[in-house]
Amino acid sequence: MPIITLLTDYGLKDSYVAEVKGVILGIVPDATIVDISHDVGNYDIEEGAFHLARSVPYFPEGTVHIGVVDPGVGGERKPIMIRSRDAFFVGPDNGLLAPAAERLGIEQVYEITNRELLPPKVSDVFDGRDVFGPAGALLAKGVDIAELGTPLSGYVRLQNYEPKVAGSHLEARVIHVDGFGNLVTNITSEVLEGIGARDGCVFAVTIHGREYRVPYVRHFSAVPKGELLALVAGGGYLELSVNMGNAHEHLGVGRGEKMNLTLVR
Repeated sequence: MPIITLLTDYGLKDSYVAEVKGVILGIVPDATIVDISHDVGNYDIEEGAFHLARSVPYFPEGTVHIGVVDPGVGGERKPIMIRSRDAFFVGPDNGLLAPAAERLGIEQVYEITNRELLPPKVSDVFDGRDVFGPAGALLAKGVDIAELGTPLSGYVRLQNYEPKVAGSHLEARVIHVDGFGNLVTNITSEVLEGIGARDGCVFAVTIHGREYRVPYVRHFSAVPKGELLALVAGGGYLELSVNMGNAHEHLGVGRGEKMNLTLVR
């Protein structure tokens, strides 16, 4: 049974998501459609990229991931498909798909160019329904990706999405604040391994000109209640947290803000 995921900034107030699903099911009626999120902030490509990249490793091989956060719809940006080692990605070429696809390993990128295999296009501003949904459904049905498009030599990547690494020093950003107030950075577990971070080490974290000594631990209760900590949580990214507290409020830091981290011991 084919699995297709959807991530959009459409919300659920309107019928947009239902229309995309209707088109998909018209092409591949036995598909299982999984909603990653439709509450991405309007036009917020980076937020959508984060949720997609966090989610995709947990889906079975062959899953088709459709992402639509598309402020450039109807313009010059390309509609693309990406084949990775374990999945397919379909959406706009604006950086939304790149972190997730790179996490699984990109094999080939295609521009969707074969309109003959897609249903008639109704609108120039609803590619989620008229282009990405049908293309993703056809991939899930077993249509070869090369039949739907032409190869591309490159793709758009998000600017400043990855941290800057210099020895044991990291220049990072907050890319997400979750419902508990945890500050999710753009530092992956692979980056931490690369600089030699281990359980029990300490980071000097500088935010807004103030330095904090923050232990790198494996779980929240490793520090007393109300204390700062750093850990890699379920999504594979380093988070700054407060045990049974709210790091967002405690530090006065929000999404998009920068911080410097240095491994001190």
